[in-house]
Amino acid sequence: MHAVVLVGGFGTRLRPLTLTTPKPLLPIANVRQLEHLIANLGAAGVTEVVLAIGFKPEPFLQAFPDGVCAGIPLHYAVEPEPLDTAGAIAFAARHAGVSDTFIVMNGDILCDLDLSSLVAFHKEHGAEGTLHLTPVDDPSQYGVVEINDAGWVQRFVEKPQPGETTSNVVNAGTYVLEPSVLNRIPEGERMSIERVVFPAMVADGTLAAMPTNDYWIDTGLPHTYLQSNLDLIDGTRTRILASVGAHAHVHATASITHSVIGENAIIEDGCVIIDSVVLPGAHIGSRVRLEKSLVMGTVGSDSSLLNCVIGADAQVMPNTHLIDARVPHPDEAK
Repeated sequence: MHAVVLVGGFGTRLRPLTLTTPKPLLPIANVRQLEHLIANLGAAGVTEVVLAIGFKPEPFLQAFPDGVCAGIPLHYAVEPEPLDTAGAIAFAARHAGVSDTFIVMNGDILCDLDLSSLVAFHKEHGAEGTLHLTPVDDPSQYGVVEINDAGWVQRFVEKPQPGETTSNVVNAGTYVLEPSVLNRIPEGERMSIERVVFPAMVADGTLAAMPTNDYWIDTGLPHTYLQSNLDLIDGTRTRILASVGAHAHVHATASITHSVIGENAIIEDGCVIIDSVVLPGAHIGSRVRLEKSLVMGTVGSDSSLLNCVIGADAQVMPNTHLIDARVPHPDEAK
């Protein structure tokens, strides 16, 4: 079985981290996000993953030089121009010669969904497409999905007002599709699967959906990316990963609390690091305090950062105190 993974976004919400590293290649608890996702696909019987890449395939080729991720062979489908979600899925599937039931996943989600159960649900219903749905606390911030008791999608309601719907489940970014869906997407045409293709399938009565309460998170924002790291070290997820990379250099006097320290990161003496992620290769100087921050670059001694995001090429000077800062600021970065 094939899976198409959408990794073509620019990652603008996560800048400056994504100025140097594509979002799916950012580590989560010292394992690339894409590896987490593909390992889950492999457990469901996927035998080849097609990466739908919108631009610059080189970082992915460098990350997986043997063309294998989490034990699964990769196929690279690089769009000649941005094709939106439906166009990207169709281009990637055609490029790889997909001719049977296949899975599609957004490349910026992490979840503990049993994908095999989603595939089984899809086949039991004889659906053309099946969505995975997840509950949210505030449906007014999302496009919610209404389904009937048999599991068929009835309609989509974008950012519903109070009383407009009783549904609290949203599209979770994982689909099982039949090859016939590709016939709905003209070759080379820019098209949204959420706004065009899925509503057309609802009108035809061929779109099913399966809601679950599994762990799910969109990692595309700094605070959710941070949370996705911390969730893998504190028992929130179904498995726990190491919080400190095997080749990280952490001074004996540093205090690390509920944080992830990446491979080859350097944490000097007297640091206090709380609820933060120090990414691979980052350098934290002496007596620095980090709290709820993400750091790729260098932070000078005697500095303090709260709710900050520091890019790979950034250098925070000694004795700097920042709150809610991004360095470099996304509007200033080139």
